[in-house]
Amino acid sequence: MSEVLLASQGAGTGVAPVPAASGAHQFWRRLRAQRAALVAAAVVALLVLVALAAPLFTAIEGQDPTTYHPDLIDSARGGVPIGSFGGISGDHWLGVEPQTGRDLFARLVYGARVSLGVALAATLVQVLIGVVVGIASALGGQWVDQLLSRLTDVIIALPLMIMSLALLAIVPSSFPRPVLVALVIGLIAWGGIAKIVRAQTLTLKQLDYVAAARLSGWGSWRIARRELLPGLAAPVITYAALLVPSNITVEAALSFLGVGVKPPTPSWGQMITAADVWYQAAPQYLLLPASALFVTVLALTVLGDGVRMALDPRAASRLRIGTGRRREAKVATEKAGAATEKVTGTSEKGAGA
Repeated sequence: MSEVLLASQGAGTGVAPVPAASGAHQFWRRLRAQRAALVAAAVVALLVLVALAAPLFTAIEGQDPTTYHPDLIDSARGGVPIGSFGGISGDHWLGVEPQTGRDLFARLVYGARVSLGVALAATLVQVLIGVVVGIASALGGQWVDQLLSRLTDVIIALPLMIMSLALLAIVPSSFPRPVLVALVIGLIAWGGIAKIVRAQTLTLKQLDYVAAARLSGWGSWRIARRELLPGLAAPVITYAALLVPSNITVEAALSFLGVGVKPPTPSWGQMITAADVWYQAAPQYLLLPASALFVTVLALTVLGDGVRMALDPRAASRLRIGTGRRREAKVATEKAGAATEKVTGTSEKGAGA
């Protein structure tokens, strides 16, 4: 219906309709203009590549994340790795784990799979539930809207960490832990995106092409699928991009508290938990997963902000890096100065005449 209206408007005004691909082209052009977002995207792509190719990298190294190497630790010193820098060698690129001798590189790259996989899966669950509830609330009757809105308010009010701790503590250990953590985070933290989708849907309902679709006899869900979802893509993608780093932090916190991913499955939060007594004797055991977690969250946050700016260029960046704000301010100042000089020159000519 919206495509028909655009075509008819173009025919009536003599202006060719704008192709649908122009929106994507403008998005990529705005995103490429943000250097920090491009660097963050490259870092995220590298992390995803390392996570997906973890078996290949560990096979090249010749190690795995679960094999113990008791001959590489000094039992007389309490289990400290033998050798300099935590036992770094050609066979163990980042050294070995204290007490167990497990390869740190293998555990780090496999931990990336768990942390990124749990965060992305939780974000997908949040987006699916939030979009469905938000659209149903906006398109339903008053009773449905009130019911779903109050349910969303309750979900938002629930303390995420406390509820996650309670749910993860009562589920049997036989259930796959990464899947469980992703489900718990996704099922508890979808309220924010539901609120955004409901508000945006209420705005889109007032537009002419949605009204034309209703007059043509389309049902609510067909209107939602054909007319509303394209308009909801930008805010949903923006919010989802900002949810991923938050979910990574939650997964790490849950693993740090001992209710997240269980050993021997490696996780960055779990590695940080096990390293809390080794930060002096083997500092790399703490610094490696903590640095990987910090870089991942920072890159995803900068990328999410860049996506938000590219989708909505009128919005100001929350991160004053790589967004061209100084350059834009300088250009605006030069334009204002040129306009002032032009007005001054015109007034002087008028006075001379």
